[in-house]
Amino acid sequence: MAELGAKINLLGMSRQALENFFAELGEKPFRARQILQWVYQRGVTDFARMTDLSQRLRDTLEDLAEIRPPEVLREQRSADGTIKWAVAAGRGAVETVFIPEPDRATLCISSQVGCMLNCTFCSTAVQGFTRNLTAAEIIGQVWLADRRIDGRRISNVVLMGMGEPLLNLDQVRPALELMRDDLAYGLAARRVTVSTAGVVPGIDALRDGPGIALAVSLHAPNDELRSRLVPLNRKYPIAELLESCKRYLAEKKRPKQSITFEYTMIDGVNDMPELAMQLRRVLAHVPSKINLIPFNPFPQTPFQCSSPETIARFQQILRDGGLIATVRKTRGDDIDAACGQLVGNVLSGGQRRAMVQQQLARQALA
Repeated sequence: MAELGAKINLLGMSRQALENFFAELGEKPFRARQILQWVYQRGVTDFARMTDLSQRLRDTLEDLAEIRPPEVLREQRSADGTIKWAVAAGRGAVETVFIPEPDRATLCISSQVGCMLNCTFCSTAVQGFTRNLTAAEIIGQVWLADRRIDGRRISNVVLMGMGEPLLNLDQVRPALELMRDDLAYGLAARRVTVSTAGVVPGIDALRDGPGIALAVSLHAPNDELRSRLVPLNRKYPIAELLESCKRYLAEKKRPKQSITFEYTMIDGVNDMPELAMQLRRVLAHVPSKINLIPFNPFPQTPFQCSSPETIARFQQILRDGGLIATVRKTRGDDIDAACGQLVGNVLSGGQRRAMVQQQLARQALA
């Protein structure tokens, strides 16, 4: 809700929300379609330039509304072509990463300032949590990147940056709708991915939302180890998590769709052959792809990355069991833009735990 006297930011409003906004102004629904095309397809934020709107409507919009994307605070470019932006989020900042490849151009965006889940191998979690991003701040990262990538078109968007998207689903959902909407970015379902540490109520809530790909940060094949690495596992253990993944696939009715399970390879912690065998058994009945991620170091971490030989052996054991297993190529680590290296603002551990419980309680009641 806008503060008294503040203009309404139309950025981040879904098509339905924009139609409701224009209905309150006595305008027809097609005005929403016009705004979507101006903002997301043409990158225009000045109502005066939206020449297919009447002058009267443009004047009204100038008085009541604005299209205000977030501000880029800093840009860093990696030797491998990866670009990282620090994007303003109130008093804090989030990080957005663009990863160009020959066959695709992927944008990794954030959903929270920091993260409250405290996964032990992630730099973002070590930094703590400040707040949820708004839908405007989430889709605004796509809008900003689209203006700054030298004519390349973003082909894939992944919510794998800072934060747990499913603990901010009220704001993530309209951003997802805009990514999928043909009048905005028009991305196919398989080209928009939400990554979660395993918030089961959030996975279930996604079932009636826009079609997207789902990635789950697994990182261990048994509850004892996973609870050490991903504390959320104590609330939603592996068996319960996998059942929610099966429900998600069943609801989407796409027989060829699978869940991507992310597995960070940490030396001497979760990379032993017996754990690969356990992972084979755990995922045997879930349509899945396993993405093995070499651990990316950050200051003061006690962990090290598994050796290339260990990762290759782990991968082969999975493949021998009939699973699809790939190794993610590390990109942008020279500018701290690789997986697990993004940073945010700080809350104490007690504050983080309290906010997790509040978020989960709200989802349980929804």
